[in-house]
Amino acid sequence: MAASLTSPLAEMRTSRLTDSHGRVIHDLRVSVTDRCNYKCVYCRTGEDGPQYPDLAIGEYLRMIRLFVNLGITKVRLTGGEPLLRRGLVDLIRELSGLRTLTGEPLDLALTTNGHLLDSLAAPLKAAGLNRVTVSMDAVDESTFERITRVPRSFKTVLGGIRAARAAGLTPIKINCVLLRGFNDDQVEAFAHFARQEDVVVRFIEFMPLEEGRLWTPDIVVPLREIVNRINRVLPLRELPPNEASETARRYTFADGVGEIGIIAPVTQAFCGACSRVRLTSDGKIRTCLFSQVEHDLYGRMRAGSNDTELRQYIYRTVQEKEARHHIGEPEFMKPSRSMVHIGG
Repeated sequence: MAASLTSPLAEMRTSRLTDSHGRVIHDLRVSVTDRCNYKCVYCRTGEDGPQYPDLAIGEYLRMIRLFVNLGITKVRLTGGEPLLRRGLVDLIRELSGLRTLTGEPLDLALTTNGHLLDSLAAPLKAAGLNRVTVSMDAVDESTFERITRVPRSFKTVLGGIRAARAAGLTPIKINCVLLRGFNDDQVEAFAHFARQEDVVVRFIEFMPLEEGRLWTPDIVVPLREIVNRINRVLPLRELPPNEASETARRYTFADGVGEIGIIAPVTQAFCGACSRVRLTSDGKIRTCLFSQVEHDLYGRMRAGSNDTELRQYIYRTVQEKEARHHIGEPEFMKPSRSMVHIGG
């Protein structure tokens, strides 16, 4: 029995964490809350609030450390809205002291709606955060506030982006989820915004992860359309990926100033190179955004499993990672949780 428990872990000490499809898993996304101070129309289509309990900061730290001991090199903190969490700066400070299996510091990032970023950017950087991604779905103030359903929010987020740049949380990425009929008129304006604000704008095809049933194929604005529209006003040239598992197709402008990324999970799925797993705010492992099954790491931890047993559980769970999602196929089923409750 002892040999069966330790042999997979011994293997992990000499090789990278991989799934049964041969993909190297090095990217962990951790939701630290499913609370959010925005009610974006494509996400919070219902009126439900938080559904899952936040864990203690120390509990997140222990679970993340287990993943790092198995080969995770990148950790992104998400929500909900992670800046709502008390103790977040302390968690980042502790994570910045961890080292990967090769002795390098963790690559620490955070995704936020930016509403609280103005006052927190400098403390986050001082604690060891490397960079931020800001979810921002319009550069027109009235459109932005119609999407977020929060008045006077646009200037607050813009101030947060500028504070993050001043603090050195760069490169700053701006994530824009495009929906036809909602904000698809913002594409060209975002291209100019990328150059003016020195940020990387990334357009994301709308996925069926909302609370209600808003998603249809017709509402998706596909990659090719985005590229063609920007090309007419600011010619683009494609850039090589930074790594094989990168989710965004990268472009710069003809003069080399600025960068655009397009994440196209619907029309140009990238599952074959997927390198990530997710940890929900209540401590469940999700091996894919569209998983129908969750794996209760926190439950095992609370029941008294030691770190060796928990690492073994993570290892087995990663082996079960799905080959791909099935968006657009007859057998597709939406996941049991919406995006705000899974973690962005």
